[in-house]
Amino acid sequence: SKMTVKAVKMPCTAPNVYTKVPDGGWGWTVAFAFFFVEALTYGIIKSFGVFFNDLMESFDETNSRISWIISICVFVQTFTAPLSTVLSNRFGHRFVVMAGGVLISTGMVTASFARTVVDMYVTIGVVSGLGYCLSFLPTVTILSQYFDKRRSLVTAVASTGECFAVFSFAPAITALKEQIGWRYSLLSVGVLQLSIVICGSLLRPIIIKEQEEVKAQPPEEPTETKYMLENEQTRTSIESIDSGVEITTSPSNVPGKTKAEPKSEEPKEHVQILVDNNSTPPEPKTKLLDFSVMRDCSFICYAFFGLFATLGFFAPSLYIIPLSLSLGISKDHSAYILSAMAITEVFGRVSAGWVLNKQPIRKIYIELICVVLLSVALFAFPFASEFWGLMTCSIFFGFMLGTVAGTHIPLLAEDDVVGIAKMSSAAGVYVFIQSLAGLAGPPLSGVLVDTTQNYSSAFYSCAAGMVLGAVFLSLVRPCKAGLCHRQQQRPEGSVAEVLPDLPDDFIEMDIGKAENSGKASDS
Repeated sequence: SKMTVKAVKMPCTAPNVYTKVPDGGWGWTVAFAFFFVEALTYGIIKSFGVFFNDLMESFDETNSRISWIISICVFVQTFTAPLSTVLSNRFGHRFVVMAGGVLISTGMVTASFARTVVDMYVTIGVVSGLGYCLSFLPTVTILSQYFDKRRSLVTAVASTGECFAVFSFAPAITALKEQIGWRYSLLSVGVLQLSIVICGSLLRPIIIKEQEEVKAQPPEEPTETKYMLENEQTRTSIESIDSGVEITTSPSNVPGKTKAEPKSEEPKEHVQILVDNNSTPPEPKTKLLDFSVMRDCSFICYAFFGLFATLGFFAPSLYIIPLSLSLGISKDHSAYILSAMAITEVFGRVSAGWVLNKQPIRKIYIELICVVLLSVALFAFPFASEFWGLMTCSIFFGFMLGTVAGTHIPLLAEDDVVGIAKMSSAAGVYVFIQSLAGLAGPPLSGVLVDTTQNYSSAFYSCAAGMVLGAVFLSLVRPCKAGLCHRQQQRPEGSVAEVLPDLPDDFIEMDIGKAENSGKASDS
């Protein structure tokens, strides 16, 4: 008796195989993991401001030089997005996210021992910034693969982890600093971010295999071997003297099919070689980064939308408190304005996901309406002159920011942009383009503020960028519709003209040739 040993895989590590997009299943676990990844990446970045005053005092640096820590971190995070895509396609999303969690934790823990602000630039800016990219982008990409009809709603709800992290981490870190100091607090944050490794381990790969109808085939004699005859290989197999293969063409054979009968025991080996070489076609290699999306006009317009819209994402959060202080509002009330902005961002993300989950709906147009309203909110800030005016603008801006920030990357998976098949590569290129605005946006607003001595100019620049983004977003759908229309208008005969004129059944012609040569040799 023989013992059969089967490889046993852990349930949480084996890939999930579905006949269609599940819209649930293990996807709920992936959404749970994405919630915490969002909290431990963007949530920590937005809460890092609680360390600013401590870093300024410890390193004796200006606010501008300390702020470059986060600027470099955000730039590295977005600039290395194509690298994240390549690594995810090569090694899988799970491994990349787990590696990113290790980098984030390493950067933060090392930064707690920093002696200069330059050390912070390297540890948090470069090391942790790279880890943020490797953790966030693959997680949101694989989450989009698990959902189809519920994709917008699930992604929007899961992305609220960032907002809840701001509520919880900021006061918790502040209280922790009073007990153990900012260095040990930063060390604790780094250890906490190591839990991203656990979240990454939950990202099981997904495989979609369509069901195929299996037709029952009649049994065949064990001594007969079927093989394919194609082009020149057909002639070589028949005419070769050493092949050891005899072609029989009796009337009982089905046209287009042949039977290979070995003459002796040795020719069997030759027949088997033909089967191995010709029956299994080589599998196409998976592209690590598909740059064909750059030839898609709709994606180019969407990328420009992301480029200009990013100008309005970060600056309002940075300048809302200086603007309120310049208007004579107290620090406590200024903090309330920022908190209100974060709270309403949660409702904006959930509301956008709920609306975009409705079927049928053209999601790209809903996104365009949200971007236009977000531009209006940015233009309204300079006209506020007291507390309740700024509070109203912040609530409106936070809500609209949530509708756009929580959906602009998952929207790449829609057919109006690139589709789910190319989302992984498109997300890498898209976030890479965003990095340019992420690095230039805050310094540009700072230059305008220093030049005009008025914080309102920062909001005007953000609003102008958002308007340009709305213009390019409005061109996405027309470009996609025009591209599809041109493909449909392409004449069908053009494909046939490219192919050479082949006989209807070149296999039968080759068999006939073999029979004639056989008769000639017998005579």
